[in-house]
Amino acid sequence: MATNQVEPDDASTLPPPAESFDQLDLSEVMLDSLAAAEYHTPSPVQAGIIPHAIKGIDVLGQARTGTGKTAAFAIPILELYGQPAKGPKPRSLVLVPTRELAVQVCDEISKLAKGRKTKCIAVYGGKPIRAQISQLERGSDIVVGTPGRVIDHLSRGTLILDELKCVVLDEADRMLDIGFRPDIEKILRRCPRKRQTLLLSATVAPGVERLAKQYMTNPEVMDFSPSSKTVDTIEQHYFTVEEDRKFDLLLRLLEREKPEQAIIFCRTKRGTDRNHRKLSRKLKGVDCIHGDMAQSARDRVMRDFRGGKVRILVATDVVGRGIDVTNISHIINYDLPQSSDDYVHRVGRTGRMGREGIAFSFVTPEQGDELTRIEMLINTLLNRAEIEGFQTVAQVAPPQADSSDDEETPKKPLPPGKRAPRRHRRGL
Repeated sequence: MATNQVEPDDASTLPPPAESFDQLDLSEVMLDSLAAAEYHTPSPVQAGIIPHAIKGIDVLGQARTGTGKTAAFAIPILELYGQPAKGPKPRSLVLVPTRELAVQVCDEISKLAKGRKTKCIAVYGGKPIRAQISQLERGSDIVVGTPGRVIDHLSRGTLILDELKCVVLDEADRMLDIGFRPDIEKILRRCPRKRQTLLLSATVAPGVERLAKQYMTNPEVMDFSPSSKTVDTIEQHYFTVEEDRKFDLLLRLLEREKPEQAIIFCRTKRGTDRNHRKLSRKLKGVDCIHGDMAQSARDRVMRDFRGGKVRILVATDVVGRGIDVTNISHIINYDLPQSSDDYVHRVGRTGRMGREGIAFSFVTPEQGDELTRIEMLINTLLNRAEIEGFQTVAQVAPPQADSSDDEETPKKPLPPGKRAPRRHRRGL
């Protein structure tokens, strides 16, 4: 399949942002649904992608989460392929990395499909497959799914892609990061060769570039990434805090900040459960989410969080990507992430669609190097934060001078196996 070279220098010059959706040559039905959804001004990503995608050509868009890219591909899909299909075979397929994102994207498409008879369903693991099979048999115009569950339906013959007109790879870099490349390629090989392909990714890493070269036809390449890795509207701070003082610091921080909605990120499922239990005894509107929870429970938590019933969500990185809740005012990294890239995606949960947000990271005295790596990645120094009257690190009494002797008092040797505490190294 003929493709162009997907290089950063090939990215097209971005058009001036449209002041309204009226300027994007959309149908009256779409303009009415946008008005009902209270979408008035297109984001730069929407203003850039929609005019190209609506021509039916392939588009590779580099854009971080929180920039409105779901609507950027949903609107062209609905405009081009939104008429109800005559049979059960879908005409559009959207692949996403997580179950939560599948639900979110399907909900967004359904909202934008107001006034049409377009049917969109989400297929993903953790839910009984029989109910999804029944939905597919009744017919669906747009299927949103995780690669693993889509492969499952393809192997059962319950999802047939013969009539497919458009494929969307959303969060493509994340899907490759978590090992979905074989599934994605298997799915793309089952799709008609003559189709439109839209690929959205926060980064165009080599794996994403290879995927685009192999499975896209002369894509229009558009880069909406800011020069820095994180959003300018996000304040970023860190506390130096000892491990056993973290929870007390968390309580004091929440008391001071009074967040509209906040996500508290932990590294482990056990830590997530533990902090959820402890916080629930102190505060109302607290819940948690992680990969060991049943899918029905995860769906309930995210539904309550989007609806504002849950104000504080304790989570692992299962929600580090792709969850769009616009009222999140605070991100707290109770534990630093294992990967510096994950820091960017965590912090990206706030400051969405131009809103202001704030992020705090708890850094133990031994994690100076990890903080430095994060700062080097985002090309920004985090501001050191303090809470008045709260000691985040145990205070060590200074050595007492011996007035009878001018020589330096010899240090007391450490017990066998005991290491001297490391000083916190400030990231540069």
